[in-house]
Amino acid sequence: MLAIDLSKVVAGFNDPVHDSQRVFRDSLQALSHPGDVVELVPNAAIPNEAQPSAAALLLALLDADSRLWLSPTIAASDAAHWIVFHTNCTLVDNPSLADFAWINSFGEMPDLTNFNQGTDEYPELSTTCLVNVAGFVNESNSGQTITLQGPGILEKSQLCLKEISDAHVENLLIQWRANNEQFPKGVDVFLCGSHEIAGLPRTTKLSLTESTIPNKG
Repeated sequence: MLAIDLSKVVAGFNDPVHDSQRVFRDSLQALSHPGDVVELVPNAAIPNEAQPSAAALLLALLDADSRLWLSPTIAASDAAHWIVFHTNCTLVDNPSLADFAWINSFGEMPDLTNFNQGTDEYPELSTTCLVNVAGFVNESNSGQTITLQGPGILEKSQLCLKEISDAHVENLLIQWRANNEQFPKGVDVFLCGSHEIAGLPRTTKLSLTESTIPNKG
């Protein structure tokens, strides 16, 4: 159990009820329209080490019954004290026990199969993962572009990630295919830029957009 250091805790939402409701609506929009980048303004005091959009999402989604897993960088930061103080959630060391996971980067992302996958009868019990990213860009030549297909998407959509390595993109796509194969089980993911989010529900298919595939010829 984390012994909260109050010197590391800053304020939460300016208007807890309305700000939580607004952020929750933003999260639903992101998951309902995979690939759409949804602006998320925290309206909260955020620890310096925390990605503002991810911090605001967790502030809205967590409560005293929630179990949260933190990747190492976040677990060692003021953000851990802040989120536990404001939500009274329980931190867990085992990702398979987590309702939510806050992951500082793709470099700190464990294999998604380590998280709670839910069951065929209760797939909603799986872990929801929040992964911090550098951000999103509009032009494919400025980052890695991923094509998304599935429910909530008209034919296909594209999501261009800023400052992500080829290795991390490849790992994400490999893990995501395995995640798809478990349906209805599997995790859902929010990609969290500074003040914007994109949702990746388990039903979404991901592939590397052809124009961004390196030429190996």
